[in-house]
Order: sequence, then structure tokens, then C-alpha cells
Amino acid sequence: MSLDIKICGLKTGEALDAALSGGASHVGFIFFPKSPRNIAPDEAGRLRQAARGRAKAVAVSVDADDAALDAIVAAMAPDMLQLHGDETPERVAAVKARYGMPVMKAFSIRDAGDLATIEPYRGVADRFLFDAKPPRGAELPGGNGVPFDWRVLAALPSGTDYMLSGGLNAGNISEALRLVSPSGIDISSGVETAPGVKDVALIEAFFRAVGEAAKKSAA
Repeated sequence: MSLDIKICGLKTGEALDAALSGGASHVGFIFFPKSPRNIAPDEAGRLRQAARGRAKAVAVSVDADDAALDAIVAAMAPDMLQLHGDETPERVAAVKARYGMPVMKAFSIRDAGDLATIEPYRGVADRFLFDAKPPRGAELPGGNGVPFDWRVLAALPSGTDYMLSGGLNAGNISEALRLVSPSGIDISSGVETAPGVKDVALIEAFFRAVGEAAKKSAA
């Protein structure tokens, strides 16, 4: 199975073009006012047009209510919703039913014990995303640029469909993929020069590093 690659927190056409040119399978837009990557629904809708037919556009929200999601879906027409807050399995099911599109549920992981939190979501969420638990005092549930011990994911049942996130960058992606076998990877702060500021050169370097890691695993 080919590895999905999601570049998240996009805000500019230049960064989006770099993600698409690199071969991103998913491009993410964040709707969370506290995030430096926050974007207005209308602007995300304008940018996502370039991704049509090339990559799936993902709308990322944090404990958003129906009114907020209605506005996002109407303006952006995403291919998938990512719920990155404390949404319950019931909320995930309700969101899927309301919008009729796949939902990816994010979880914060520190150790193997945290994996138990995903069990009620099996068969409800279409895909999981595993991020590092945010540092103490952090306002953001993700995008903090910190990794976790990826080896804990070895305890997941075979066939679990998940994206690996949290502190990934061109320097460590090879090691991450050596230790675990996700169906996808998600990067945001690892291709930024400052919070919310994507860098084309870093995006290109990340894709090169992923390609090199793939060659090593195939050797």
C-alpha cells in the first residue's frame, strides 16, 4: 500500500503548490482561532480549488459545533473532516451523518496506555490520526512540533488505518517509518520556519526524505 502524505495547516497558494507538486495525497486546512495556522473558510475554499483531482482536502476543527462546521463545509467543500478535539464517538457519528463524508479522528498519544482511548471509535471514525500529547500549558491540541515514542504504536491491531503525526520532519521521518508502518503521515510544523509559516524548501526536503526512506525500506 502506498503511503499517504498530508501537509497540514496550509494558508498560502505557494505552500499549497509545493505540497501538490511534491505529491501530497491530502492537504489540510485548520479552523481553530487559537492556531497560528487558522484560516477563514472562504480563503480555504479558494485555495482548495487547486487540489481538486490531485489531493484530498481535509478540514481540521477542534470541538466545533454544527454552525461552525456548516460554514466550513459550505465554503470549502472538503473531501474529509478531521476532528482534533475531545469529540465523543457519538459526536463523530453525528458529524458523519450530517455531512455524508469521511471523518478522521485525532488522538493525543504519550504511551501505550493512551491507545485504549481509540477503541470506542473503531467502526465509527473512518481513520485515526495519532499526534503527541501537547506540552504542559500548550493551547493547541496539535501542531506543537513534538514527537512521541512511535514504538508504542506497535501494539495496535494489524490493519489499523492511521496517520502518524507529531514532530515529524525531514530529519526523522526515515526513523519513524523504520519503527512503525502507518498508512499515512501528517506534517505541519516540521515544514515551517515559524509557527504557521510554511517554507517551500522545507516541504520539498520532506518529500525527498520520504522518498529516500521508501527506497531504504524497499531495498
